[in-house]
Amino acid sequence: MDNMKKIHFVLAAGMLLVMLAGCARQKAQEVCAMEYPQAEWDRAGDILMHTPGQELFDGVIHPSAGLFDHYFDVDKAAEEHRGYIRMLEANGIRVHTVSGILSEVSPDTLRMLAAKALRYDISALPNADSDATEEYRQEVLGQMSREDMIRCILLKPTVRLLPTDNNTGVEAEYIHAPMMNLYFTRDQSITTPRGHIICQMNSLQRADETDIIDLCYRHLGVEPILRIEGEGRLEGGDYIPAGTIALIGCGMRTNDEGIRQIMEADAFGHDTVVVVRDHKRWQMQMHLDTHFNIIDRDLCTMVSSRLNARPGEPEYNTCDIYVREPGTKPYKLQEREVPFVEYIRGRGYTIIPIDYADEMHYANNYLTIAPRHIMAVAGQSESLQKRLADAGVTVEWIPLESLIKGYGAAHCMTQVLKRGADKQYSKQ
Repeated sequence: MDNMKKIHFVLAAGMLLVMLAGCARQKAQEVCAMEYPQAEWDRAGDILMHTPGQELFDGVIHPSAGLFDHYFDVDKAAEEHRGYIRMLEANGIRVHTVSGILSEVSPDTLRMLAAKALRYDISALPNADSDATEEYRQEVLGQMSREDMIRCILLKPTVRLLPTDNNTGVEAEYIHAPMMNLYFTRDQSITTPRGHIICQMNSLQRADETDIIDLCYRHLGVEPILRIEGEGRLEGGDYIPAGTIALIGCGMRTNDEGIRQIMEADAFGHDTVVVVRDHKRWQMQMHLDTHFNIIDRDLCTMVSSRLNARPGEPEYNTCDIYVREPGTKPYKLQEREVPFVEYIRGRGYTIIPIDYADEMHYANNYLTIAPRHIMAVAGQSESLQKRLADAGVTVEWIPLESLIKGYGAAHCMTQVLKRGADKQYSKQ
């Protein structure tokens, strides 16, 4: 009897090992199947995000100057963001955070970024010794802890020195130019089927964010394939990969020169590029993803003002179609000023309209994590909820009441680095 028990135990253990090996192979296959996003509806695998911290405070005390809509509570916003990350992770998505990466990079790299961020302004000091001041600044930087270097990078402080007869002979005013918009990690880069492209931001307040995201990619072991330069402007909220085509908004935040640089560098990875021209240029609809988004290969959303606009109205979107022969590099303009709604419907999409009240609550700025599975801002109308349910869409509603006051939502807060490979794009 004892021998039989031993045999059963060995057999059971062997079966368990086979099962575990099978699971490991399946997981390895899943990992191998992940690649740079080809389509917005493919299953999300890796995402880059940034939970906002102290750098957000300067932005909320004058929201307009910080590119925000209203004041919001910094601590509540951070907790909402952490909750969003937990929801993504519950779906098997691996979330990389900017703060986590900064806590891992080498001290020398961190100190280099901190040195770029910290300024001493001695213009008000009579007979100031610039060499001695720089030596003092380097001494301070050399003693900084990792945490303080990260604070320095995110707050970008300027110490304006003033003369005084008291104490040490100098006093100071402290000025910050913080990266308060860094939590919108959609915008500093785009991820095409070719790889990561570092953007050039349209707004001065956000210009230095791209250096942080560039560092994040390199730390994750990938080198960006392109960086937009010169007069080019590109922000990630304007880019949506859609199977065999790339959709790129051109308007308030992205310009033709930025798009030209991507096409010239062969960095889109699609043979058809659809340039969606925004003629309204309104802050609430600053990017393509604020008024148009994709749920599946045959299903999308569009805000009602764009969907129902007539020719000549500012909300009426047109698009220019650039194509190339497979295996070739140069793109050629095939069609100009095509009505965007007609183009989308012509590709077989059903469009779910998003009415004004839901639009103002960032209903269109959802993240698609799998076909017909989205993460969206909670609190939308019953009519929109019904439209989505009738279309077979699984929606996970995220509490983001504080964060959306920064002019962005679920899509804006994520840069999807990898998605599950799915080559069944048919006419898409």
